[in-house]
Parts: sequence; C-alpha cells; structure tokens
Amino acid sequence: MALMFLNGGAMRGGPLHDELRGAPLVAVARTAPRYRYFSVGDRFPAMHGVERGGGSVVGEVYDVPLAVLRDHLVPAEPPELELGVVELADGAACLATVLRRSAVDGPDLVDITEYGDWRTYCESRGLRGR
Repeated sequence: MALMFLNGGAMRGGPLHDELRGAPLVAVARTAPRYRYFSVGDRFPAMHGVERGGGSVVGEVYDVPLAVLRDHLVPAEPPELELGVVELADGAACLATVLRRSAVDGPDLVDITEYGDWRTYCESRGLRGR
C-alpha cells in the first residue's frame, strides 16, 4: 500500500475515481505551499514544484495498493503527468502525479495556483464532470 495524493479527476466524484478500485480515503489534505498549479487545457490539473512563488493545493490522500497504482491509476493519467513525491502541509511525503518537466512550458497551461483547488477552478469556469 502507498499513500497517494490526488488533486483532480481521481478524487471522490471525479471521472477517474473508479480507477482507485475501492482504495480507502485517508484524509483531505493540502500540499505545502511549494507548487505552481495549472489547468492543462481545462482537461485536468497539474502540479509543478517550485522554490519560490508556489501555493498550496487541495486534494485527497488514499491508501492505494501498488498493483492498483501500476495497473489502473497511473495508466489512466494523461501523458503530461508522471508519478512523483510531494510534500503535504504537515511535512509528510506522499506520492502524487506531477507535471513532467518537458510539459512545463506547454501552450495549453493556465496557471491556477491562486485557486489551489481543481473543483473550485472548474466551478468558476462552468466546467462540469472534471
């Protein structure tokens, strides 16, 4: 089992939530304020660690079996994301999907760090089912 921080479509009610195969929710949490947060073409969110100018991101932490990560959750993620480790607000380390370095300058990135929450951003834009 591995603790996995989710901040987009795999959260409760999201289109990828079933990919968790029933993994239990451990906590609703925030990251440490060390991340720029992006909307990638209004399709999904992506975090990128920074040394300055970062914010905190809202998400959910799940206790996910490694086989579920390998066989279901990670393959369902878009190619712009990769598995990484993030710091939570309480200082704990947690797995998460993060923006690949090669995608940081992508033309369809919109900085949504001020929102810090994918659902809040989607609601502000009238985006449904994200």
